[in-house]
Amino acid sequence: MSLRFYDTKSAEVRPFVPLQEGKAGLYYCGATVQGDPHVGHIRSGIAFDQLTRWLRYSGYDVTVIRNVTDIDDKILAKSADSYLPEAQQDPLAVPNEPWWALAYRYELAFQRAYDLLGVQRPTYEPRATGHIPEMHQLIQLLIGRGHAYPALDSSGDVYFDVRSWSKYGTLTRQNIDDMQAAPDAGPRGKKDPRDFALWKGSKEGEPATASWASPWGAGRPGWHLECSAMVTKYLGPEFDIHGGGLDLRFPHHENELAQSQAAGHGFANFWMHNGMVTYEGEKMSKSVGNIVTPAEMLAHGRPLVVRYYLGQAQYRSALDYNPGSLAEATAAVERIEGFVQRALAFVDDDGGPGARQVPEAFRTAMDDDLNVPQALAVIHETVRRGNSALDSQDKEAAQTALAEVLAMTDVLFINPTDPHWNTGGADPVEHAALDALIEAQLAERRAARSNKDYARADAIRDTLAAAGIRLEDTPGGGRWSLEAPAGPSTTTSEGTHHGQ
Repeated sequence: MSLRFYDTKSAEVRPFVPLQEGKAGLYYCGATVQGDPHVGHIRSGIAFDQLTRWLRYSGYDVTVIRNVTDIDDKILAKSADSYLPEAQQDPLAVPNEPWWALAYRYELAFQRAYDLLGVQRPTYEPRATGHIPEMHQLIQLLIGRGHAYPALDSSGDVYFDVRSWSKYGTLTRQNIDDMQAAPDAGPRGKKDPRDFALWKGSKEGEPATASWASPWGAGRPGWHLECSAMVTKYLGPEFDIHGGGLDLRFPHHENELAQSQAAGHGFANFWMHNGMVTYEGEKMSKSVGNIVTPAEMLAHGRPLVVRYYLGQAQYRSALDYNPGSLAEATAAVERIEGFVQRALAFVDDDGGPGARQVPEAFRTAMDDDLNVPQALAVIHETVRRGNSALDSQDKEAAQTALAEVLAMTDVLFINPTDPHWNTGGADPVEHAALDALIEAQLAERRAARSNKDYARADAIRDTLAAAGIRLEDTPGGGRWSLEAPAGPSTTTSEGTHHGQ
């Protein structure tokens, strides 16, 4: 079977034929850094990490771009809230936090979660605020081609004219008259309420640092424009795969596709969307209070277990979380670990990197639109076969099974012998508890420093130091590490905290 993927735009599974032989360009939407990550964000990262690893195993030279949206209405609103009186009294808040500091703090939180769960760093990870000139060029191109216009009022906004592009709606197969109005700006300056903002004129009360000069007046980019400008810069006007969560199909990806193709770009050859994570069958929502964070999962399972759980479903399907989910994933991981440990003690293999090959059944499953559930079934069947070989003292069969299990788990990055999963004996539940306790102390220290109570701030630092926790104030925030009794630092965990 040839490598095949489901393309959202054509609504079919079709062979993957790269635009350039032996190479693959992948762009997938990263974080809008307005808050801490939840498991839906991390599931998307793991899904496209599995895709990247399989493409590389299959011989492709893969370039991965994952963007960071670091300017956004919600980022500005949350920053503004930090200046309110109630934020000054909240020990868990970061008072008087500029929008750019807030965005960077949450960007680091996402990066820590990705790193902990084995999501490879992308080839490039561009920030929206670093690509304003490219966005201006794209807007000017669209205006020149008759697909965009400055707002009809004096707001300084620039809009994409959806009715000027006859193919608008093709990604999600919608009729333009049935679409909802674009909520990213008021309708008074638009020709059509569905027209979406390419450039948003600065508004009274917004910080001057959140505004850039432009031919249409000071302002900032629209969300959809950012991705089109960045992917074109790093992967070109036409590339292989655009990915993201299912919730981004409309309006974000629909608008990306329209503005890019209206500018004359071929854009993505494949659109791949991962399914959502639900909680006991219901959509996760802050209003309902059923959002699950990576930290909450890690309090109940090791990082390897959490990665196994979040990566076990076929990427397009929904993944339902319930209180027993991690126990089931733990049992599955332990079956793999148990066999690997037994086999390593019996055969001539140290478990380290090697030129191992996955079995054909695994390859067939992964080539079929990343059928990870079937690929995991091959792993567990091989584990059963390997355990039988160990029971019968069949060294050759056990060694073959071990090599295959290590090869397959390497591809999915769930190999229990990989150094990434070696915690040095630290218990993840104990580590999570320690991190929570230290974070509470750091939050209190931030509040003390904000209130100019430096004696209290120093007392907190001294108390932590007496417990073997060393604080270091850096330009990027505070860092903590554990010290050995003899004095030198032996860091087992680090946190970066702003405004301490």
